[in-house]
Amino acid sequence: MKALTYLPFPQIKNQPAVVVDSFHPNGLVLSHWREAPTPAELREDTSAGMVLQALKQNWPDLQKYQYVTANHFDIDAFVGVWALLHPEQALEHEETLRQMALIGDFRELDLEAPFAKEALKLVCWLNSEEKAKFYPPFGAEELEENEVVASIPKFQYFLEVFLDVLLNTALFQQVWEPEFELVLQGYKQVNGVKSKIIQNQALGLVIIQTPAPVHYYALFSSTTGYDIVVSCYPENRYELECKYTTWVDLESRPTLPRPDLRPLAKYLNTLEKTGYTWVADGVTDTGPLLRLKAEKISKAQRYGNPTERIFYSSSIAKEVFLQGVTDYLKSAFLKVTPKKRWTWQQVKDFNHTK
Repeated sequence: MKALTYLPFPQIKNQPAVVVDSFHPNGLVLSHWREAPTPAELREDTSAGMVLQALKQNWPDLQKYQYVTANHFDIDAFVGVWALLHPEQALEHEETLRQMALIGDFRELDLEAPFAKEALKLVCWLNSEEKAKFYPPFGAEELEENEVVASIPKFQYFLEVFLDVLLNTALFQQVWEPEFELVLQGYKQVNGVKSKIIQNQALGLVIIQTPAPVHYYALFSSTTGYDIVVSCYPENRYELECKYTTWVDLESRPTLPRPDLRPLAKYLNTLEKTGYTWVADGVTDTGPLLRLKAEKISKAQRYGNPTERIFYSSSIAKEVFLQGVTDYLKSAFLKVTPKKRWTWQQVKDFNHTK
């Protein structure tokens, strides 16, 4: 398998390429984005997984291209692009790279899984370097450039240095260790005796009652196979999130359509007595949150770890809040059967007819 060359996304208009974790008609698309035309034989849950599958199968269409590109920088996109630049090393470290994509994109960390700890170190190194040398994830809205253009220097830097880190992770411990240790502390808390986890398979819902906000990789460690997460903290502090797993096409399992959280926010506001307002992001947002708001928070804050944003106490008792959430979801999904590959139009129609 020949190695490809990275192509900045704006150049794909004139130069065909393999398109990772993105859309464009001028190339071979390997993406889990909803409705992406990825070949059925290559479909996996993550885009990086699709790239690795294509490499394992020596997918014939890869031979048609010299370049690979992506329209944004995140861990799943980066791992997929990097793998096509280093196909032999990618297959040698296949399981570590797969774990990186799962942890980075879905935030689903399972420390019992093979290679998960090594993958977590690499993900934490990427996160730390990205924040130190560039702008944080989803922080492009505060820049003059958009993500398509602003992400190019990230790709150029990380594609150059990542192999050395992959092969010599311990040498970079000073960079990855602070976040790594934060994740391990949160993982121990969420899976410890002071936390309570309630899983409702029929609704794809996980309720996590835990003493304090933790890193996302720890919070979502108990949510694999589920798509909606309610976090409950002391003093009536709550947050509900539709995971990114409902924005993409999963191959491993069927899902329910993503519910619009805004009617639920409207209902909660009829109960709320603090003067704060329940707000929710739209259904097409990559990870909609429902939360109690005192002031506007940026997209970077919304996608940053829960430890990095403020949670306000609600006047709504926990039992009442959880019952309201559960009743809303039960009503929404009453006549719906889980399936694979919901189209965006079907998701919108589902929410429009509720």
